[in-house]
Amino acid sequence: MGQQEEQNKQLARDMIDALTRADVEWVKENYAEDFRIWVTGSLPFSGEGDKAGAVAGMPAVLDLFPKGLTFTAHNMVAEGETVAIEASSSGLTFRGDQYSQEYHFVMRARDGKITEWKEYMDTEHARKVLVGE
Repeated sequence: MGQQEEQNKQLARDMIDALTRADVEWVKENYAEDFRIWVTGSLPFSGEGDKAGAVAGMPAVLDLFPKGLTFTAHNMVAEGETVAIEASSSGLTFRGDQYSQEYHFVMRARDGKITEWKEYMDTEHARKVLVGE
């Protein structure tokens, strides 16, 4: 694995840490201007978005977890600009429900900035616990 892959894996680890810290400022600084996000499913926060929308939506998602949501990266594979990440999260919602999610993230980076973030998860669990349907 080359230097680019190692740098991109570190950027992915830093992103996971920023999500756990709910660090909106880190996200603003490390998303490229042409950043794109995509979240699987038909949830209220599913679909495609840009940097402005992703940053603006972060507080609403994080408000669901007043004591925080802890993300853990379990495995990463990098090739060129792409990093595949197996991860999980755990936290209590504002209603006191346990949220434990499994993810597969795909991150793309260019020049030390995140250009794309794709999020695959158990949407049925997210719908039940986060949306309440």
